[in-house]
Amino acid sequence: MEVTLADIVARLGGEVSGDTAMRFNRIGPLAGATASTVSFLSNPRYRAQLADTRAGCVIVAPSEADEARGRPGGGAVIVTPDPYLYFARLTQMWAALSRPRDAAGVHPTAVVDAAAQVHPTATVGALAVVAAGAVVGEGAVIGAQSHIGRDARIGAHTRLAPRVVVGDGCSLGERCIVHSGVVIGADGFGFAPTEGRWEKIEQLGAVRIGNDVEIGANTCIDRGALDDTVLEDGVKLDNLIQIGHNVHIGRHTAMAGCVGVAGSARIGAHCTIGGAANILGHLQLVDGVHVSVATVVTRSILKPGHYSGVFPFDDNAAWEKNAATLRHLHQLRDRVRALEKKLV
Repeated sequence: MEVTLADIVARLGGEVSGDTAMRFNRIGPLAGATASTVSFLSNPRYRAQLADTRAGCVIVAPSEADEARGRPGGGAVIVTPDPYLYFARLTQMWAALSRPRDAAGVHPTAVVDAAAQVHPTATVGALAVVAAGAVVGEGAVIGAQSHIGRDARIGAHTRLAPRVVVGDGCSLGERCIVHSGVVIGADGFGFAPTEGRWEKIEQLGAVRIGNDVEIGANTCIDRGALDDTVLEDGVKLDNLIQIGHNVHIGRHTAMAGCVGVAGSARIGAHCTIGGAANILGHLQLVDGVHVSVATVVTRSILKPGHYSGVFPFDDNAAWEKNAATLRHLHQLRDRVRALEKKLV
């Protein structure tokens, strides 16, 4: 596939200099680019590569525009206030043009219950199952071997990769992307201890997912025990994430791989959770909280900001004493400094 510079600018805008008839067949990094590559500069650490790149076109911010136009290798330049955002939209354009479109209709090997509703423009892949009462919306794609449970709802233009499970009564909004291996609506982890054994608590809620949500491969989102587990619009989850029952995640919050969120935690909007971080159950994180990788959040965070913490495990009693002492370490430091000044 090839696109011209004129095609790109017509769709995405930007201030362009260079031959708009130039053709490109690849998006790539500055290093190793060729004359048929569109590249971009958004991270200052790669600015040194701008002078040496052979990319046919570079996307830059206004502050790098003169340098990009004067590079020895020549080539076209697109100037835009946010090169990374422009790059993201260019990848979307590229994917829309290059990826084959799924043919509407139900594959002969799929099983669609007579009581299900599948929009005529939707796609149901090979060996997929759509159970009674389920609704698959306009332009939605149900990947091969996926399972849509009873009374589940798949919104318009939502795309499920192969081998996705959406449990009974669960719903996804419009334009969602769900990658392979995802399970939405498995039972939450609920058991009552009795006489040395565990009595199962039936999970009677569901999972409600908003619009424009993306869920990475092998991520699991448990149904609620009574109320629903909720992901609001624009939430982005990476691979191998566990979302416990009755968790509520606010709009446009993003989580990196291997995050675990225990039951009934409530996470606000526009938060970011770094990879392998853990959030204990029944806690609240307000809007605008950013948690670093591998941090264990053990108490509610009621003030927006950036939070970090990695502490070695130990016998619980000793760990709690050390953790309590660590919280007062800065106060002890100030007292020691004050004493040192008196001695001097």
